[in-house]
Amino acid sequence: MPKKALSRRQSVGLVFLCTLLGAAGQVLIKTGAKASAVGAPWTTLSGIWANLWAMATSPNLIGGYMLYGLMTVVFVFALRDEELSLLYPIISLTYVWVAALSVWLFGETVNLPKFLGIMVIVAGVAVLGRDGER
Repeated sequence: MPKKALSRRQSVGLVFLCTLLGAAGQVLIKTGAKASAVGAPWTTLSGIWANLWAMATSPNLIGGYMLYGLMTVVFVFALRDEELSLLYPIISLTYVWVAALSVWLFGETVNLPKFLGIMVIVAGVAVLGRDGER
C-alpha cells in the first residue's frame, strides 16, 4: 500500500512543531546543566566521573535530549514530502522561542541587537517561505 504524501501545510506544521520541541529541549538542557553542576573539579579523574554521572542522571538533561530526539523523528516525517530548502529555514524559529523563554523563565534581557536579530530571523523565514510557494 503506497504511503500518502503530506501536504505542504502539514509538512510546515510538523517543522513548526519541531521548533517548539527544540526550544523546550534547550530550556531543559539549560536547567539540567545548572542542576547537575556538582562542584567537583574537572582536573581529577574522580571529579570528571562525578560530573559525568551528575549529567547522565539529570532528569532535565535526559528530558532535553529526548525532546531533541523526538524533534529529529518529526523532522524526518516532514522532510519526506517537501523541499529541504523550504523547511530547514523554519527551524531557525527555534532561536526566537528560546529567546522568549529565556526572558520568561530565566529573567534574561533582550537588548536592541538581540531584538533586531530576532526580527531578521522572522523576516528571513517569511521571505524564504514565500519563495517556496508553488
